[in-house]
Amino acid sequence: MHIVGVIPARYASTRLEGKALKDIHGKPMIQYVYELARRAKCLADVIVATDDVRIQKAVEGFGGRVAMTSSQHVTGTDRVAEVAANLDADVVVDIQGDEPLLDPMVIDECILPFSWNPPAEIATVMKRVPEESSYSDPAVVKVVHDLSGRALYFSRSLLPFPRNRTADFKVYEHLGVYAFTKDALLKFSRLAPTSLELIEGLEQLRALEHGMAIHVVETRCQCELVSVDTPADLERVRQIMAASANKKGTE
Repeated sequence: MHIVGVIPARYASTRLEGKALKDIHGKPMIQYVYELARRAKCLADVIVATDDVRIQKAVEGFGGRVAMTSSQHVTGTDRVAEVAANLDADVVVDIQGDEPLLDPMVIDECILPFSWNPPAEIATVMKRVPEESSYSDPAVVKVVHDLSGRALYFSRSLLPFPRNRTADFKVYEHLGVYAFTKDALLKFSRLAPTSLELIEGLEQLRALEHGMAIHVVETRCQCELVSVDTPADLERVRQIMAASANKKGTE
C-alpha cells in the first residue's frame, strides 16, 4: 500500500488564533507534528495542507512539504480531501496539526485495519481513559465499538453510562488520527453534514450517520497526548516537553 499522511493546518483557529505557528521551545507547533509524522514507519510522504501563506512559509522554512488549499473548508478532513484528490495514494492518514505530543506509533497502529480481511475503508485509534475525572470532560471524546471493532458511536458525553458498573466497564478516548482509503475519503468529503455531527461537533459522526464503517484500534502508546485548543493547552505542552527534556538530561 502507498500511504500518505496529510496534516491540515489553518491560521484562523477560533480559540487560539495562529496555533500552528505558536512557539514551543524554539520551534513552531506544526514542525513538531510534521517531524513526528515523518517518523511513522507506514508513511511514504507527509504533506501539510493549509490556506495560509504564513503557515506555508514556516513549513517550507524547516524543509517540509506543503500544499495550498481553499479557504472555504469547514473541517480539516475536507482540507485533507482536497489534497488527496491529486495524490497517488491507496490510503490517506489525516493527522491533526494540534497534536505536538503525538507518538508515531499511533499513526502506524491506525493503518492496521487496512490489512484485515475484509479491509477497512476508514480507521481510527482509541486509548483507555483511566482517570474518572475525565469521564465528564467534553474535551475528551469517547467512543464505543462493536465486537468486531467497528465504532458504534462517538460522543463528548460519557460512553457507556455505568448504570451497572460491571468488571467489564471501560471508557475509551478517541484519538484524532484517521486513515481512509482514497475513495472513502473523497466520498466522505462529498457528504452533507449530519444532525448528530452538528449537535456533538464531531465530524466522524457524519460517516456513521451515512452508514460508513469506522474501525477502531486500541493503541499501545502510554504517552500523554494533548490537543492544543487553548492557551492553557499550549502551556501544558510546553511544560510536558520541558519535563521530558530535563528527565533525559539527567539519565
